[in-house]
Amino acid sequence: MSDYLVIVESPAKAKTIGKYLGKKYVVKASMGHVRDLPKSQMGVSVEENYEPRYITIRGKGPVLKELKTAAKKAKRIYLAADPDREGEAIAWHLAHSLNIDEHSDCRVVFNEITKNAIKDAFKQPRPINMDLVDAQQARRILDRLVGYNISPLLWKKVKKGLSAGRVQSVAVKLITDREKEIQSFVPEEYWSIQGQFSYGQEQFEARFHSINGNKETLSTEENVHHILDTLSGADFRIAEVKKRERKRNPVAPFTTSSLQQEAARKLNFRAKKTMLIAQQLYEGIDLGKQGTVGLITYMRTDSTRISDTAKQETFEYIQKNYGEEYTKKEVQKQKQDKKTQDAHEAIRPTSVMYEPKQMKEYLSRDQLRLYRLVWERLVASEMAPAVMDTMTVDLENNGVIFRANGSKLKFPGFMKVYIEGNDDNKKEEDRLLPDLQENEMVEKQELNPNQHFTQPPPRYTEARLVKTLEELGIGRPSTYAPTLDTIQRRGYVALDEKRFVPTELGEIVLDLIVEFFPEILDVEFTAKMEEDLDSIEDGRDNWIEIIDQFYKSFEKRLEVAEEQMEEVEIKDEPAGEDCEKCGHEMVYKMGRYGKFMACSNFPDCRNTKAIVKDIGVKCPTCKEGNIVERKSKKRRIFYGCDRYPECEFVSWDKPIARPCPKCESLLVEKKSKKGVFVACTSCDYEEEKQ
Repeated sequence: MSDYLVIVESPAKAKTIGKYLGKKYVVKASMGHVRDLPKSQMGVSVEENYEPRYITIRGKGPVLKELKTAAKKAKRIYLAADPDREGEAIAWHLAHSLNIDEHSDCRVVFNEITKNAIKDAFKQPRPINMDLVDAQQARRILDRLVGYNISPLLWKKVKKGLSAGRVQSVAVKLITDREKEIQSFVPEEYWSIQGQFSYGQEQFEARFHSINGNKETLSTEENVHHILDTLSGADFRIAEVKKRERKRNPVAPFTTSSLQQEAARKLNFRAKKTMLIAQQLYEGIDLGKQGTVGLITYMRTDSTRISDTAKQETFEYIQKNYGEEYTKKEVQKQKQDKKTQDAHEAIRPTSVMYEPKQMKEYLSRDQLRLYRLVWERLVASEMAPAVMDTMTVDLENNGVIFRANGSKLKFPGFMKVYIEGNDDNKKEEDRLLPDLQENEMVEKQELNPNQHFTQPPPRYTEARLVKTLEELGIGRPSTYAPTLDTIQRRGYVALDEKRFVPTELGEIVLDLIVEFFPEILDVEFTAKMEEDLDSIEDGRDNWIEIIDQFYKSFEKRLEVAEEQMEEVEIKDEPAGEDCEKCGHEMVYKMGRYGKFMACSNFPDCRNTKAIVKDIGVKCPTCKEGNIVERKSKKRRIFYGCDRYPECEFVSWDKPIARPCPKCESLLVEKKSKKGVFVACTSCDYEEEKQ
């Protein structure tokens, strides 16, 4: 008989924890939930106070049998699932299945899988927190009531396989509304005047700013000519010079949302991939002689707080490796959003001493890239601010002001380790102006008027959508990745150049939900529902009352929708070509990964083709075919000849429609950390992309 049985969710976590606990402990994995609501029916009895009807998940019988056998042999059982609502619910279901008293000290929680954290956690077992369980149960039941009532309606009125949910519907609405903004956007013309000036032997740039003390928008070419005609001669007087020192503070350590956003910007990771790799780093990595070690703290959190121990260790690391001047002298107050639960620390390395360069031999390429991001973000967050010398100079000629801005990094501070990415790919400017003095003269070299047009708001990237959902209070850290995955699998949205676009199906479903279930798409209503779920977790509200308040009005809308919702026929769009196998017309279909071509004679003919995009470049190999954009099995874009397999030309880099001026070979667009540039495939010729 073993003294203690410990149950966790995954084998990786079991292996790591088992190493720290010793021979008296047997650690088993439940492989996630063992009980859930049935898939074939709603599984919620509305008449009996929304009582859920749980069943053993199909395929979990052998796992549960093994756990019951181990439980009979143990003197005491500990339930050590993840430290969140979901983990608490898993522990509660296990307690029910194994006849463990939920009020006994059977629950163990820890924020990081390290020796000290595990040993401390087992010194402080507690009963199962039923407020956490009720909050998770309420979310599950709420989503069932919505999904299992609206989905059959959509199957009947639109097509089979559709679904609707609270968070996913709001996400689709955001994407669709943004697309409508883009379609209705009317570009407006505006101009700028860029000037090149000289001060002695030094050159610098300045841009038109104002005239006669009034900041003027150059909306037409006539406005530009008016400014140019006002100027008198080539000499400009330095009217004002402003110099100041500016401090830039580091950003806080990662939350779930900010990690997903930054991994999307810097590593090109989808939210689902980020969370999968983060889970691996949390549960434990085999570090050779050190054994299996959890490298990061729990990855589902909305807090930026870190422990005093982690702060002290990071301070000492910075002091030793970068010097005293790089340590943080002041405590930077982090603004805590009122929606933040702050149940766990921020996502950070379990020890800053596990440097990324030391971890390289133990981690896969993607694991290392994500770990390095987490490690650098923590270290930078505890470093001194960066100091910039900034300079603003106004140049005056006959009442016309041109303004020059310059900055120079005086002290790198945290920027020595890490700089946060941004969605707009703006480059860090580091350009210092000459030592200009007021009332001295500079000479104009040339003035270049440039025509511009205002741009519509950008489509949502995964990072931008996660950020927007978080700001609106829609969903919680654990829901973002599965939500984005679901709306793509259902065919409601597709990715076009890594940005979301709504599909026709998504727009049809959205219109029906807007008409018959407007509260589900109401941002304030959905955010309020998240707050209500939080209040259940805090013990302030009863879960049955919260669900009942929602369902009473929802039930009435369901009755109306059943009677009044009309059937929608989604007609296939002709593709403009015939099937090469049977001669019938090819049509566009919507699949999991977006549109594709299929034969209209389905199911008699099952011919399908990927949609290829001609980029207007002749094939450099066969000289006959055209280069088209394709997608690999892993959805990565590449370029090949449309005469494949006769011609096997292929390139990951995008070819461009002009030859190399140096050797006449193929030019392609390449990407680097500094941006996109043009390079020759045969010689060393390179140029900046225009």
